[in-house]
Amino acid sequence: MFLLDPFLEFGFLRRALIGGLALALSAPPLGLFLMLRRMSLTADVLAHGMLPGVALAYILAGLAVPALATGGLVAGLLVVLGAGALSRLSGGREDASLAALYLVALAAGVALLSWRGSAVELTQVLFGSVLGVDDAALLIMAGTATLTWAFLALAWRPLVLECFDPAFAAAVGARGGLWHLGFLAMVVLNLVAAFAALGTLMAVGVMMLPAIAARHWARQVSGMAYAAVLIAVGAVLAGLILSYHADLPAGPAIVLAAGAFWAASVLAGPVDGVLGRLRHRHREG
Repeated sequence: MFLLDPFLEFGFLRRALIGGLALALSAPPLGLFLMLRRMSLTADVLAHGMLPGVALAYILAGLAVPALATGGLVAGLLVVLGAGALSRLSGGREDASLAALYLVALAAGVALLSWRGSAVELTQVLFGSVLGVDDAALLIMAGTATLTWAFLALAWRPLVLECFDPAFAAAVGARGGLWHLGFLAMVVLNLVAAFAALGTLMAVGVMMLPAIAARHWARQVSGMAYAAVLIAVGAVLAGLILSYHADLPAGPAIVLAAGAFWAASVLAGPVDGVLGRLRHRHREG
C-alpha cells in the first residue's frame, strides 16, 4: 500500500516513525504552555541556543547521537539558566537576555560546524536525517517522552494556574519560578530528543505548530492538549510518507505536514476558524 509500504520495507523509517510518535506525545503539550504564556518563540530561541553544544560535540565525537544530544542539552540549559541569571543581575527582561544569548550561540554553532564539518554534515545537524534515528536515538526519544509526561503529571495544575492567574498562584505559594525552570528544562530536553530526526532548526516545528493549531479545536487546556498530540501524530505520519515518496528531508517534511494541519485548523476549526467566523457574520448581517 502507498501508505504502509515505506514502513514495511525500511527499518530506518520504522525507527523514525516510533521516535517521531514518542515526540508527538510529549512535545506538543509543552508547546501549548509556551503559547498560553505568550512565549511561542522561546522554543525557537532554545533550539538555536543548543547549536554550539551540538557543534562542539560533533568536533569531539563525530555524529554519535548520544554525544550530540548531551552537547545540545548542556548548551540549551546554559542558555536558559544564563538568561535567568542575567535578567536578575542586570534588572533587564529575561526575553531580551534570551535573544542576545541565542544570537551569539547560533553564530558560534554555525562557525564551529563550518570550521570542522562538511556542507553535508552541517545540513544533517541543522535539518536532521531519518538515518540518524538509531537505537540510541530511540532510547533518548522514549526516555524524554516518559520523563516529560511524569513532569506534566506533577506540574499540570501549577502550570495552568500560572498561565491564567499568576497572582493567585503566587499567593497560594505555587512556587511558580521553580515550576517555570523545570518546564523550560523539559522544553530543552524535548528539543534535544527531536534533534536526531528533525535537526536543530526543525525540531521546534513539531512542538509549536500542533499546539498553535489546537487552539482552533478546543477551548479547555486539556482539550487543546489532546488535539495538539493528535495533530502532531498525524504530522509525523504524513511527513515521513511525504519524505519517502517526494525524496525530501524528514524534518522539513514533518514540519510542512504540521503546517498544513495548522492552515486547515485556522480555516475550518470549530473555535475561531475563518470559515465559521465568516458564516457567523453572514448570519448576523
